[in-house]
Amino acid sequence: MIIILAILIVAMGFIGVPLFAVILAATMLGFYSTEIDLSIFAAELYRLAETPMLLALPLFAFVGYILSESNTSERLLRLTRVFFGWMPTGLAIVSLVICAVFTAFTGASGITIVALGALLLPALIKDGYQEKFSLGLVTTSGSLGLLLPPSIPLILYGIIVQQMNLGQKFTLLELFMAGLLPAILMIVMLALWASWSTRNTVLEKTPFSLAEAIAAVKDAAWELPLPLFIGFGIFGGYLAISEVAAVTALYIMLVEVFIYKEINLQGLVKVIIKAMKMVGGILLILGVSLAFTNYLVDAQIPMHLFEWIKSNVDSKLTFLILLNIFLLMLGAILDIFSALIIVVPLIVPIALNYGVHPIHLGVIFLANMQIGYFTPPVGMNLFIASYRFNKPITELYQATIPFMLILLLAVGIITYVPWLSLWFME
Repeated sequence: MIIILAILIVAMGFIGVPLFAVILAATMLGFYSTEIDLSIFAAELYRLAETPMLLALPLFAFVGYILSESNTSERLLRLTRVFFGWMPTGLAIVSLVICAVFTAFTGASGITIVALGALLLPALIKDGYQEKFSLGLVTTSGSLGLLLPPSIPLILYGIIVQQMNLGQKFTLLELFMAGLLPAILMIVMLALWASWSTRNTVLEKTPFSLAEAIAAVKDAAWELPLPLFIGFGIFGGYLAISEVAAVTALYIMLVEVFIYKEINLQGLVKVIIKAMKMVGGILLILGVSLAFTNYLVDAQIPMHLFEWIKSNVDSKLTFLILLNIFLLMLGAILDIFSALIIVVPLIVPIALNYGVHPIHLGVIFLANMQIGYFTPPVGMNLFIASYRFNKPITELYQATIPFMLILLLAVGIITYVPWLSLWFME
């Protein structure tokens, strides 16, 4: 039956059937063959609806879409440039920071490249950076931030694993804390590489101006409290995750619609529709995937898979190496939401048997997905950047390879130094 299900999934995928329909068909066939009542689907959807983390997902998605539709990116660039532009390779550091922050809130690296690419690439070239370096930096930076709160992929990972009832409980706050040091490590390593690789390049610096700093702060004054909601609300323990999401969504809607007036009421409706279409798609896939996971557990597929891997992989170190290779390839061919929903239920039980903490595994998973976005030959960000900047895809391959190697080193450190992800548990 498992072979039949695998063939069915592959065949339906090749002919372009929507992902939720592929998983649903495979699950129904599996349940039918084992005489399990199909009402299990309704039970799974109800169980999903009761998940405490779930409410944060549509609210933060709404925040991300509003920010991407407004001029927040321009204000953020102006603000970071005035404070960091005077430094050696200041604009490169600005690009890394601004992309990481923007991706953290929007949850999608492609949106970051589209929204910020037109601002950052010309600015980098104007300041003296080589075009190849600038292309690689902007394309790579687009995926930074997936480990920073309030990252939607982090929230989704938490929802999926908590629904599996594996015996190791954790909170979304712990997931957010786990992603901080690894994300900072990646940004710092890329910043050091940018400084080293441009050491012989004559770059234009932006002198610090108090008047410009004050003007930039005033310009972005209404959006500056956003990180404070996350910092004080979540990490300070004053608000639950869902409450922070609700406050953030209400605040940013009032700011962009009624204060900056960059989104009118008609535009707001369109933003809500776009955001909820994405969330609805995720929830639909997630619901049927959880039912499929139940079937896999009943059929003892994870245990059989673990026994097979254990007979061929005799150490945790080897398992982690193979896991990184697998996730890199996965990130290059699947979008992050599909990868999370399909693969996480399979690899989490196996990783637990090798002694990998589920929080650490989540950080490893998303760190690899970040790199998979621009891994040749089919990384999604490569094609988005090629279209956005009107450059041949082969030119993007060459431009991103040095940055990819730096991030691969960072992923190695994140994988084999668990303390970076679990420091708050000591």
